[in-house]
Amino acid sequence: MVNCRCGLLTLKQEPVPLKSVEVEVEVRDHVATVVSTLNYENQEDNPLEAVFVFPLPGDAAVCHFSAKIGQTEIVAEVKEKQKAREEYDDALSSGQQAFLLEESEQSPDIFSLSVGCLPPKESASIRLEYVTELAVQADDGLRFCLPAVLNPRYQPQGSGDQGGSNIQMTSIPASKVPYSLSFCARVSSPRPVVKIESNCSLDPLQYLNTEQTQATTKLAAGHKFDRDVEVLIYYKDAHQPTAVVEAGEASAKPGTLMGDPAVMLSLYPEFPQSVMSSVASCGEFVCLLDRSGSMGVQLNNSENHQSRIGSARDTLLLLLKSLPLGCYFNIYSFGSSYEHIFPKSVEYSQKTMEEALKKVGEMEANLAGTEILRPLQHIYSQPCIQNQPRQLFVFTDGEVGNTKEVIDLVKKNSHLHRCFSFGIGEGASSALINGLAKEGGGHAQFITGTDRMQPKVMQSLRYALQPAVIDVSVSWDLPKDMSVSVLSPPITALFQGQRSLVYAQLSGQIPEAAEGSVTVKYTLAGQPSQNQFNFSLRPAEDSGLTVHRLAARALIRSLEMENRESKDQQDESVKKKVVELSVQSGVSSAFTAFVAVNKGDGEAIQGPLVQRNVPTAKMLFAVTQSLQIAYNSFSAAAPKGGRSFFLKGMFSTKSRKKRSVERSQVSTTKKSEKSGVAYTEQCLSFDSDMCESTGLRQRDPLLQLVSLQKASGCWDLAPDLAAAVGKTSEEVEKQKPASVSQEVWATILSLIWLHGFKMDSKDEWELLAMKAVSWLRAQNVSCVEECVDAGNALLGCKVQKDVLGL
Repeated sequence: MVNCRCGLLTLKQEPVPLKSVEVEVEVRDHVATVVSTLNYENQEDNPLEAVFVFPLPGDAAVCHFSAKIGQTEIVAEVKEKQKAREEYDDALSSGQQAFLLEESEQSPDIFSLSVGCLPPKESASIRLEYVTELAVQADDGLRFCLPAVLNPRYQPQGSGDQGGSNIQMTSIPASKVPYSLSFCARVSSPRPVVKIESNCSLDPLQYLNTEQTQATTKLAAGHKFDRDVEVLIYYKDAHQPTAVVEAGEASAKPGTLMGDPAVMLSLYPEFPQSVMSSVASCGEFVCLLDRSGSMGVQLNNSENHQSRIGSARDTLLLLLKSLPLGCYFNIYSFGSSYEHIFPKSVEYSQKTMEEALKKVGEMEANLAGTEILRPLQHIYSQPCIQNQPRQLFVFTDGEVGNTKEVIDLVKKNSHLHRCFSFGIGEGASSALINGLAKEGGGHAQFITGTDRMQPKVMQSLRYALQPAVIDVSVSWDLPKDMSVSVLSPPITALFQGQRSLVYAQLSGQIPEAAEGSVTVKYTLAGQPSQNQFNFSLRPAEDSGLTVHRLAARALIRSLEMENRESKDQQDESVKKKVVELSVQSGVSSAFTAFVAVNKGDGEAIQGPLVQRNVPTAKMLFAVTQSLQIAYNSFSAAAPKGGRSFFLKGMFSTKSRKKRSVERSQVSTTKKSEKSGVAYTEQCLSFDSDMCESTGLRQRDPLLQLVSLQKASGCWDLAPDLAAAVGKTSEEVEKQKPASVSQEVWATILSLIWLHGFKMDSKDEWELLAMKAVSWLRAQNVSCVEECVDAGNALLGCKVQKDVLGL
């Protein structure tokens, strides 16, 4: 039995059949329907089986799969996974054309597409459709991401195949990807579309009506597909709650999910400003930082040549300086092993902060692999501190193979903490990052393109410092003779300005012009509160079955997790429910697959069947020498097919028993096949912030100033502070009012500099500035106005005292 692992092809080219990818996106409010067309061409002299592995958003609901060969179109059906595989194998054994689409059993955001028995010199067009929710960003933009990069996922030792996944992956540098991409998007909403932004070049936005509620755009010519295509959509009045009611499928049985109407509610609870303006002064803040080799890669082509680990170090500096006195904290880091700065969380003080910052400054991307499960288990084994709610911050580039196992652990411990997750760089698993936050009751952020990590992390810290919302409940008020079945998991976390989605199935006759209402009740800062939202029950026109499919996906995911949590890992009753719902709704699941077989009367295709893995784009490391150190090639020979080259990676592949297929035989150079160690376990010990070490990157003045702040919130009057604000020690000393202490003067001067020169980075320093203001108020300074005037004169600013909060 062949046990191949995914990895990186060398620059030697194998013939690959994927010629082009066409993507059409239709966004309706905050839901996207994505249609991808993959055009294949077999340029070889033998019939071909092409295997194409690609990422999708972790919460996507794949709902259509069809293939067209010549003038013949076949539409795939959803079937139980093993039955689908057997049908596919049988078809290939008899020389029929067949197609198989299945989800990875380790991570729900990875799919493999097998194009079977494509005749010599023949073309095929594959159409794939999925629907997905769009996540809300900190600046209220809705984020759509078309992943281009499928980084090799680290598979921890001992995790094994776990179910015989047939998924393989090969990756090559983006510049060598032999297929093209076209991409267009159409956006419509009840509210005007303010703007659409992207990390890639887009053609100018075209409005389709005078109200500007419909617009279209597309990728500019020449896109290389060398990065994720990220699109941010901004609406006017984005925080308004909305509801979409969708009629059931006419051919489906009433009483079933697909036969009854379904509703999707988008809720934005508004909390009293008096409560939200306060910041918690307690909590246990635990940071978990990825130090695997891939964290040494340059951060998203950043102009300052900073690595991911370098940006993470700067971010931890800001985070530590922004923590409130009286809280507790600890910092873990992980790779193939894990470390922690303190044996257990310690009280936040000047001493513990300085000790932590010293250790953070020494952190490099030198811990090899990406085994996140073990440090999480250790964190959860630590007893919680009374009256100090635990807040977990996870920083990773998300390249792990045991995604479902990690998310299950977070959910199991969700009653003990909130989890805030950060996906760093291209290729971070959306299933892992979103899953950690969703099951941990926190918030997910992605740092891609030219994004800075710091403002996104500080946004999540502000959420963590908000008063906890508890006892959340949702109640419905519907017309007589109507009932509702909620399909979404219960809401466990609410944050100011953040959206909560609720899916439900409606039963009974909907009266004309009828309305319903939903009331969200919760306890905030010890006080019971509620928000009510009224909505029309009239079904939307031309919405297709988008809401039903997303609702089915939500229910399927809940059932899959229930199955994994079961003591009996093969809970057949839950699995049966998932399969029935997946087949009924036409939505993919972990237990089903799409299969299409061309059962025409044509003759069986003759000749040996050759398998080809279609490469996906893989980011290059910033330094070629690091690549040569980091990767050890695995070579294999295939009869009649030349040679293939692989690196070890994530998904194992089991040869199919019913057909004779030429497959590449993998021979390892250093690690045994049993080890399961991925490429990141190879020696990635190069300097994780190369440009810093060679002096090419100067210290950010903002971070220089922040690094000087004490845990209490004040600053000392020192030469380093004077240099940070662009003055000499003599100038700073000379301008100081005689009646104030050096600490008060230094602190007011720092606040003026932040407000005068760094307002564009306010999201990054706002919390530590609030701590500084609290310290100043506690000093009962009598000559604040004189200090502010002196500081403005020295720095050349015009910052008012009330702007500083004094």
